[in-house]
Amino acid sequence: MRLVVTGRQLDVTPALRERLERKLAKLERLLNDSVVSVQVVLWLEKQRHITDLQAHVRGDHMLSALGEGRTWPASMTDAVDKVLQQAYTLKEKWQTRKRRAIGARGQVRRQHDRAAARTAAARGSFVRVARYPVKPMSVDDAAVRLERSQEDFVLFRDAHSDRLAVLYRRRDGRVALIDPEG
Repeated sequence: MRLVVTGRQLDVTPALRERLERKLAKLERLLNDSVVSVQVVLWLEKQRHITDLQAHVRGDHMLSALGEGRTWPASMTDAVDKVLQQAYTLKEKWQTRKRRAIGARGQVRRQHDRAAARTAAARGSFVRVARYPVKPMSVDDAAVRLERSQEDFVLFRDAHSDRLAVLYRRRDGRVALIDPEG
């Protein structure tokens, strides 16, 4: 996150900047490093300390707040709290959209699987579409897994070569290995 602190007719001391960085760490943690930059303008009007804070977040979102107080810490806290509230709302929107998108993709996949099954049934053959976990293991471990299961094959990632391989049961009862080159 890039932080730009400006003081209008005021010198920004390292202590003010450090206090601001500590307060903005909450924002950065909340948005998982999605904060691109933050611009802060500090100024005094008679006895009021004013903090104008604008945060640019990924996706061209701008979070802005104006904080006032009798001291700099009170003013900064006011502004950062307002921006944090906006950040909570934004993050909730992101999570809702993400959940909705995942659900929609799953719905599309199920519809595609059903359509493939109907097409296969119309041709006279049946295709079962399933997700199969691919785990790293040795050939011996794959053979043990094949013997214990009712499946006719085991797809696995060879632990030594880190390539995909298939161990399958032949019609004559023997076990064969398909180890692609590459």
